[in-house]
Amino acid sequence: MTYSEVLANARQAMSPNCKACPVCNGRACTNHVPGPGAKGVGDNAIRNFDAWQHIRVNMDTIHDSGDPDTCLTIFGRTFDLPVFAAPIGAMKLHYGDLYDDAAYNDILVPACRDAGIAAFTGDGLNADVMKSACGAIAARDGMGVPTVKPWNQETVRAKMELVHASHCFAVAMDVDGAGLPFLKGMNPPAGSKTVAQLAEIARMAGKPFIVKGIMTVKGALKAQQAGAAAIVVSNHGGRVLDQCPATAEVLPGIVEALKGSGVKILVDGGLRSGVDVFKALAMGADAVIIARPFVCAVYGGGEEGVKLYIDKIGGELEDAMTMCGAKSLKDITPDMIFVR
Repeated sequence: MTYSEVLANARQAMSPNCKACPVCNGRACTNHVPGPGAKGVGDNAIRNFDAWQHIRVNMDTIHDSGDPDTCLTIFGRTFDLPVFAAPIGAMKLHYGDLYDDAAYNDILVPACRDAGIAAFTGDGLNADVMKSACGAIAARDGMGVPTVKPWNQETVRAKMELVHASHCFAVAMDVDGAGLPFLKGMNPPAGSKTVAQLAEIARMAGKPFIVKGIMTVKGALKAQQAGAAAIVVSNHGGRVLDQCPATAEVLPGIVEALKGSGVKILVDGGLRSGVDVFKALAMGADAVIIARPFVCAVYGGGEEGVKLYIDKIGGELEDAMTMCGAKSLKDITPDMIFVR
């Protein structure tokens, strides 16, 4: 199977919800929700993608030869690439009837583990979603990151019991989930968190706690104050608030604000290729999270599709590192990109 065949299969499996475009740039789905679209006018996902494309890479081939090392060590684990699969839920609602959340995670989590990376898993209104996700992670030696929605503290505490049983290496909360239309007014309620509440959740976690959904310096500093081990610069793919800036646009300021803090910085939103990964690391991110292409990979090829996509972006990252003079991830520096 080729990656093009994966996309062709996914296009049939997910129609009409998602068109599995050759490059997922947000233009075909705009504001189609349910489906993979963005909120409001629907241009946030487009802006995310375009922002990375406006950044170019600086070629420099006058350096020692040799294969680059793409490995990332974070939170006591070493991964083959600085790439994670994003937490995605409500699969049948947004992507068609082929997989529910449990079946999707049962493919994604082991496929990522076997390919040398890890998957974040989603949460949902049905308590079984988190239970099955944590079960999938536990069955793969804790190689995954359960992502808890910002429920009330009592519900979060119950979810954390499942998280602990998964033996995961880290746990996340997508605080921007407070803005998901289908979570508003639901029971249990989901909503914004104070610094004190996040600090309590970080203590509940008892392991590296990742706050996903940071888009400002102020938010990054609040997450640091709450004890976050890492943040994810993310606007939830444009699905929670209309007219946000792109993640690539706000990343540099957040990196500068957290310099020397020890807080790890991940970023998502419109990253599609290994070259995009290179750009994000050159801007100061420690790793990236990718969402929709992994959905296409699962729907179009199962575990084989996931491996094909990971191999694709891994090869692209290696090529960019070789052609720009970086022998390891720490060698990727801001002078290796060109920003207009």
